[in-house]
Amino acid sequence: MTILDLRAEAQAHKPRLPYLPELQEMAIGTWRGRMINEHGSARVFEGLAKQLERLGLDEADLDRVRSFAAEERKHGVLCGAVVEALGGQALAPALEVVPFPKHDEVSLLEGALRNLISISCLSETVAVALIGAEREEMPDGELKELLTTIYAEECGHANYGWRLLPKLLAMGDDTLVDRLSEYLLVAFAHLERHELAHLPADVVPPAEGKVLGLCNGLDARKLFYAAIEQIIVPGLCQHGLKAQWAWDNRTQLR
Repeated sequence: MTILDLRAEAQAHKPRLPYLPELQEMAIGTWRGRMINEHGSARVFEGLAKQLERLGLDEADLDRVRSFAAEERKHGVLCGAVVEALGGQALAPALEVVPFPKHDEVSLLEGALRNLISISCLSETVAVALIGAEREEMPDGELKELLTTIYAEECGHANYGWRLLPKLLAMGDDTLVDRLSEYLLVAFAHLERHELAHLPADVVPPAEGKVLGLCNGLDARKLFYAAIEQIIVPGLCQHGLKAQWAWDNRTQLR
């Protein structure tokens, strides 16, 4: 088992937090989980950068994607800093390493588009919605400033994907969007399973939990579905993908 130890780095970024001992254990668990996921998600941007490099994207685009990996690791450190500020340790088993999906069964372009959509247009767009809502409900203070840093960079990760999507689609043939629409059946089903597993409906922190970034699980689930139905599906449809059809039919693949 690989251990993620961010204690030394996190110490330099510890925010001042209100003292709420009754919420300490829940908050430490929440922010440690975020630390693990944020730091571990750097690998998907490293994989995407290598895929885009093989596709022949210019160096500016590649540098941008590589910078996202560095930002995700920084987010892990910042989340670890909250753990340390709460009296915990920024120390935990690292996120399980799973092979990056290269999609060798399709063309390099189609494989890159699958991952770009899954990472930036789906996962990162959902993250922007969830973090943005949490940030809006959080009172001013050092924790909100820390979360704002994470939020701003997550917006960049999502926006990059939406801007690059039409550029890559233009490199394909007329049937590419149809094949990607079929792939969305899988991508949507996977996204839903993943997000619901991390947004348990029975988590109901007290109202003062907002000060420490604790979210109502049921409210977060509602926001997840709103982000899919009001932002992601219409956005993909604008680029010719049959996203509404894929979303409506993803349940058969759960």
